[in-house]
Amino acid sequence: MVEDAQVLPVTPKAQQRGPRPASRLRLIFAKLARTPRFWVGTLTLLVIVLWALFGLAFYNFNAVSQDVMSMNTGPTGKHWFGTDEIGGDIYAQTVVGLRKSLLIGFVVGPVSALLAGFIGALAGYLGGVWDRVIVWFIDLLLVLPALYILIMLYPLIKGGSWVIVMVYLAIFSWMILARVIRAQTSSLRDRDFVKAARFMGVKTSTIIRRHIIPNVSSLLIIDATLGVGAAILTETTLSYFGFGVQPPDVSLGTLLSSGTGAATTRPWLFVFPAAILVITVLATSLAGDALRDAVDPTSGANRD
Repeated sequence: MVEDAQVLPVTPKAQQRGPRPASRLRLIFAKLARTPRFWVGTLTLLVIVLWALFGLAFYNFNAVSQDVMSMNTGPTGKHWFGTDEIGGDIYAQTVVGLRKSLLIGFVVGPVSALLAGFIGALAGYLGGVWDRVIVWFIDLLLVLPALYILIMLYPLIKGGSWVIVMVYLAIFSWMILARVIRAQTSSLRDRDFVKAARFMGVKTSTIIRRHIIPNVSSLLIIDATLGVGAAILTETTLSYFGFGVQPPDVSLGTLLSSGTGAATTRPWLFVFPAAILVITVLATSLAGDALRDAVDPTSGANRD
């Protein structure tokens, strides 16, 4: 009599292989979810952006309103941040100025990161003469005094649109990251997947777009995030000294410039725009710093 054979349970293939390893993107999100700095910075920045967009939706004054019956008054229920010497509402001007500064920051940061990624990847991938020419151009822009160039060009751009300031900031904000991307690309150029694509006749632009840029995307994302705060601060500094946004346009820098002289006698003219600037730059710095630590754990693994 033949004994019944023992029937073993069939294990699904997914269980036989074990749990799938988490992707790098999931690991980054998991790290960010455990980082208080990321949530504080991101939520604060989100509130600031929403306030800049909708802060005047139910307010009775705008940036050009003049209340001649309430000139040089402090914060009240009617004028939340007070008024200036001609009755202009500081709250409305701050919201509009913040809107302009955020727009410049959110454009300059990503655009400069994209320029750095493309030019740096092109130099590192091509190598040879092209690499030397591009690096020479990058070094030339690095040694040029950007502020002095702006001062010399100021008579030509005075009275022009604030878009000129935005373009200027983007042109002089990408060089350092481009050198980093170039070094990363030089090491990626000799990897097997890049060699295989080159031997298959794939175009240079396609290789850079499909194989190089995705491998340095973490650096570009970090630089774009941190570049938003840096661009806002740079634009504010230029506008403060009269080389940035020009009246009748309003930015945080123009508000700080006009309120500096009255910082002790009428502090509301200076304190509110300055506080908004500090909070905005600090929020972007916290979010960018947390993102950098999540992408590169060796940059600050034990901070939180």
